[in-house]
Amino acid sequence: MPITPRAYKGMRDHLPEAMRLRRFITDTLIGILERYGFEPLSTPIVEYSETLEGKIGDEEKLLYRLKYGDDALTLRYDQTVPLARVVAQNEGKLTMPFKRYALGQSYRGERQARGRYREFWQLDADIVGVDSPIADAEIVAVVVEGLRALGFTGAKVLLNHREILSGLARVAGVPENEAGGVYRAIDKLDKIGNDGVRNELLKSGVSAEAAEQVLHFVGISGSIEAVLAEMESVLANDPPALAAVAALRTICDVLTSFGVPADSFTIAPSLARGLSYYTGCVFEAVLDSPPMGSLLGGGRYDNLVGMFSKRSLPTVGCAFGLERLFDLMLELNMGPRPERTIDAYVTLFAGDFQRESLRLAGELRAAGLSVLTAYSPVKIANQFKEADRKGANFALVLGPDDLAAGVVQLKDLRTGEQQAVVRDAIVAAIKAAQ
Repeated sequence: MPITPRAYKGMRDHLPEAMRLRRFITDTLIGILERYGFEPLSTPIVEYSETLEGKIGDEEKLLYRLKYGDDALTLRYDQTVPLARVVAQNEGKLTMPFKRYALGQSYRGERQARGRYREFWQLDADIVGVDSPIADAEIVAVVVEGLRALGFTGAKVLLNHREILSGLARVAGVPENEAGGVYRAIDKLDKIGNDGVRNELLKSGVSAEAAEQVLHFVGISGSIEAVLAEMESVLANDPPALAAVAALRTICDVLTSFGVPADSFTIAPSLARGLSYYTGCVFEAVLDSPPMGSLLGGGRYDNLVGMFSKRSLPTVGCAFGLERLFDLMLELNMGPRPERTIDAYVTLFAGDFQRESLRLAGELRAAGLSVLTAYSPVKIANQFKEADRKGANFALVLGPDDLAAGVVQLKDLRTGEQQAVVRDAIVAAIKAAQ
C-alpha cells in the first residue's frame, strides 16, 4: 500500500510561485542590510542542548530535542543564541563592532496558528560590540526601510526599554523576584486586555495597588515627547529607569537624524517582549492598516555573549520572520509575482540540428538570459505550448531553412508575433524586447 504523501504538521513546502515571492522578500532585505554594512553569517541548524538551555525563558519547553549517541542536541530555536556562541568562539577573529545578518530555518514545537509554524525562516540582523544608541537606531532604521521596501505602507515600530519596565516594577513596590510576572503579564496585554493583565498580576503576587499603577503606566499615550515626559514623571525617583528614558529619547533623535519618517516609530509603554535575554531597548513592528499583530521584533541583549565568554559584549538586533511577512503579503496581494520568469525557450529539431539549437541555448545563458530547452524534438506546436506553460517570454526556432539563411525565428509568446532575426543579433533582440 503506497504511503500517503504529507508534510509534517507545522511545516510546509513552497512551490515555485511561492518561492519567487519569498526570494523577493529576502533579496530586498539583504540588499538593504548590505547597504548598511552588515556581513553574512551562517550557523548549524543543530546545537548542543546546553547552548540553548537557560537562554530563552519560558519558551524553553518549545525546543526540539534530539539524541545522537551520547550527545544531547537541539534544533536551532532562533539565530540569536547561536550568534552569541559564534562570537564567543571566534572573538579573536572578528572585528568589532561586528555587524552580521543570517538567513535560515529555526524550529519550535508549538501549536500551529496564523503566521506561526514549527519550521520557519528568519533573517536576523545584529550589531555586536557597541552599546551606542546609534546602533539601536540603526537596527530600527533597517526595519523601517525594509518594511517600506516590501510595500508595507502602514507599518510602525513600537519602542520601549526593559529598564523602564524594571523601574516600573520597583516604583510600584513589586519585589524583584516577582518582577518577571509583571513583564509576562504586560506582554499579553494585546491578547487578554486590561482585566486579563490585572488578573495575571494579582495571581503572580502583585498587590492590587501595584497592579493599578502598572496598568496606568502601560496605558500612557500621546506624542513621543509627551510619553517620555510622563514616563520621567512616574519614574522620577528611579535613576536607572530615568537613564533608560533618556536612551529612548536619544534613539528617537538619531532616527530623526537618519531621515526615518516620524510616523514610522513611536514609544509604547506596554511593549515588553517575551524573551528573557533582553536588557535594554526593545521594539516591535506592527501594521496599522490593516491592523495586524507584531510583524517582527528585536532589541538589545548585552549579557547573552557573556554566557559563553569571560566578558559580555553589548549587542542589539532584530529578526525578520519570513513566514509572517510571506503570509501577509499573499493575503494583501503585495509583491511582484510575474507570470513569465524565463527569457527564452529554445526548440529542438531531430537529427544533427539539435547541436546548433543547444549551442544557441548555451550562448544565450552566457549572455545572462534565463533559458529552457526542449528535451526531445516533438512537434513544434507542442514545444510552443510547453514554453508558454513554463512562462517563457520567447520561443526560438532554429530549423534547417533558418540555419541555411543564418537567422533564428523569434516568437513572442506574449503577443503571438514572430520574426526572423539575424543569428548574431538574437541576444540583443531578446534584451531589447523584454
